[in-house]
Amino acid sequence: MPPSVPTLAPPDPDRLGRPLADLRISVTDRCNFRCTYCMPREVYGPDHPFLPRSEILDFEEIARVAAVFVGLGVRKLRLTGGEPLLRRDLPRLIRALAGLGVDLALTTNGSLLAAHAAELRAAGLGRLTVSLDALDAEIFGRMNDTGVPVGAVLAGLEAARAAGFPPPKINTVVRRGVNESEILPLVRRFVPAGHEVRFIEFMDVGTTNGWRLDEVVPAREVLARIAAETPLESVEPAYRGEVARRYRAPELGGAIGLVASVSQPFCGDCTRARLSADGRLFTCLFAAAGTDLRGPLRRGATDRGLADLIGGVWRERADRYSEERTAQTAPGPRVEMSYIGG
Repeated sequence: MPPSVPTLAPPDPDRLGRPLADLRISVTDRCNFRCTYCMPREVYGPDHPFLPRSEILDFEEIARVAAVFVGLGVRKLRLTGGEPLLRRDLPRLIRALAGLGVDLALTTNGSLLAAHAAELRAAGLGRLTVSLDALDAEIFGRMNDTGVPVGAVLAGLEAARAAGFPPPKINTVVRRGVNESEILPLVRRFVPAGHEVRFIEFMDVGTTNGWRLDEVVPAREVLARIAAETPLESVEPAYRGEVARRYRAPELGGAIGLVASVSQPFCGDCTRARLSADGRLFTCLFAAAGTDLRGPLRRGATDRGLADLIGGVWRERADRYSEERTAQTAPGPRVEMSYIGG
């Protein structure tokens, strides 16, 4: 049974006037890939200390926190990781969250999707986003660094279609010198089939991925490559906080998106909060620290108490890291992407 949504008022907008509208929920900090821009193998090796089970929110705790966020006005929930399909019995959580009556999506690397797509759909999951950085086998292997073949992801996409999902969005992180050559093959394969392909600039999330500004392929360059092959038409944002700039490709029958966090920051319209697997609330992908919700939750906090805590954090939010980024990013710790999702 899903938890009941408490009757609450949306919190005041943050210090930059941004409302709270979206929640991304990390269900695990573990992943079966070692993508170089997220969990490089030299850092996340066999002895890496992942979160112990006792520190991870259980499904009832996640669902309750999500219900409070929905009571505060959130209308979109997205499950992330790590790789969320590594979390055992995930459809049980999806059934609870689907009962909250809001848009429910999941982001996955797709390698396990073939085995789970049907049960995810049956549980009430509405949409999928699949991360796929290359179709070329050698490039794909170099980016995920695990030996998982690209065919496993393609099989997952086929399973999603068979299960009745709308065509998943395809997320592609573009890193100069690694996979720029894959931009057009991905467009040619997936846009005519109804998928929206989203190209994401290589970002300096965390401190372990070796980010360098000269390895960023700016969104304008990606756009120029695609526009040289097929006409594109700009699409107005569907809502405030939409992170991708979208373009229709009428001759291909679909669309592309560009996520330009580095070259064209969109901090001013960011409406996202993030919940880590161990119950910390983050208000920016590039944050150094979060606010503990697990402690109050396990000490018996009421829905109102949790809502007051969340609302207080949101009202004081002033994050705008991407607008302040420089080629030599200020030193200091930042939370890793695998901990709070992308």
